[in-house]
Amino acid sequence: MKEILLPQPIPMEEPLSSVIARRRSRRKWAEKPVELEKLATILWAVQGITDKRHEFRAVPSAGATYPLEVYVVVENVTGLDKAIYHYNPYNHSLEVVKTGSYGASLEKACLGQEWVGRAPFNIVLTAVFFRTTRYYGERGVMYVYLEAGHAGQNIYLAAEALGLGTVAIGAFYDEMVSEILGLTGSEKPVYIFPVGYPV
Repeated sequence: MKEILLPQPIPMEEPLSSVIARRRSRRKWAEKPVELEKLATILWAVQGITDKRHEFRAVPSAGATYPLEVYVVVENVTGLDKAIYHYNPYNHSLEVVKTGSYGASLEKACLGQEWVGRAPFNIVLTAVFFRTTRYYGERGVMYVYLEAGHAGQNIYLAAEALGLGTVAIGAFYDEMVSEILGLTGSEKPVYIFPVGYPV
């Protein structure tokens, strides 16, 4: 599997209070590429390793079970081909899952929401629920969704801090998204975030 090492996250020095106050859902994108450094920074904010000794990540996880996986459907990012990538937090890299353009297919899977198909890239959060439920039983299902919410807010805040925008997408056909990403076994899609420069 081809692996692409990502640049280090961009330091975000703007006060958090300012970013929170400015945060909005954005749905219209300028027709310009997003820099690879900005994509890398958002991915680090979603699941990046913040403590290498204990492999703690950027969002809280029940029992440090880390059920989430992160995929990126790229259409217009500098330095990257159109493809579906999987984020590897352990060495801050992208692994090529499928080559080609899948933005239109993802838009269709999201009930025709055009801001998905027009975005320079979409982040798709998936979950392997068993990683958490084997410790917490059925209660673990809620913990997984809570973790997805934590990750989603980090996407929003990192995007705003970098001059980008996003919108949380929960309306999609699970089976279609799974097929697009090539998911197997118990891994399921839970959240989608189109990202771009807002108009």
